[in-house]
Amino acid sequence: MLKFCIFIYQIFIWVPLLVLCTILTSIITILGCLFGCRNIFSYWPGRIWSRFVCIITFCKVQVIGSEKLKNNQSYVFVANHQGIYDCWLIFGYLGMPIKWVMKQNLRKIPLVGKACEMSGFIFVDNSSQSAAVRSIIEIKKKFKNTVSVVIFPEGSRTKTGKLGKFKKGAFKVAFDLHVPIVPITINGSYEVMPRNSVFIHPNKMKMTIHEPIVAKTDLISNSAVQINILMDKSLKQIRSALWEQYK
Repeated sequence: MLKFCIFIYQIFIWVPLLVLCTILTSIITILGCLFGCRNIFSYWPGRIWSRFVCIITFCKVQVIGSEKLKNNQSYVFVANHQGIYDCWLIFGYLGMPIKWVMKQNLRKIPLVGKACEMSGFIFVDNSSQSAAVRSIIEIKKKFKNTVSVVIFPEGSRTKTGKLGKFKKGAFKVAFDLHVPIVPITINGSYEVMPRNSVFIHPNKMKMTIHEPIVAKTDLISNSAVQINILMDKSLKQIRSALWEQYK
């Protein structure tokens, strides 16, 4: 009976609200950025929208470690990618302006793609090695005025809820620009909406923000080694806070 009620709620309430709020958020973001208020409209409409989505799904959200972040500091945030709710969880509850690093095909989503483009989010193309290099260069260009970026180093959502292998792009950016890496552990969003699922399942979500990691850039000749160290440390920190079923 409960599952049936959730299904009816999703079809007749959640989906219409989600579509309406997504359209309104996209339009407000586009217009705000168009009229020169990108710093405000690239963040606040999306943050409010993200929190609203979590609330109407009846998901309890717990955030740990936000006191470790400084408002005037740029970061490269790296998080495990359990599901679509990861984006709403981070955008809504991280508590600081961020730029998303997104797959190129997301640009094609009507209104949403344009809103992301106007907000200065970064679309990456991993179709080839040269395209991936261009994407890293584009990410580096965004680091000004204490901007921070969020990257899912696994590249795509997990199919099982468990942590996958990391790609090196995020860690190379952090190393080259001397920007701290901040690992983020996400728990619970896999249950809310797993990959390839279209149904929501209200669940507790927890976001753990770990201590920033600063690369040792004094050994320039060993940059590849330092990047691997950054990646390994981030992977260990993220894994350390995973719920048992995700390890």
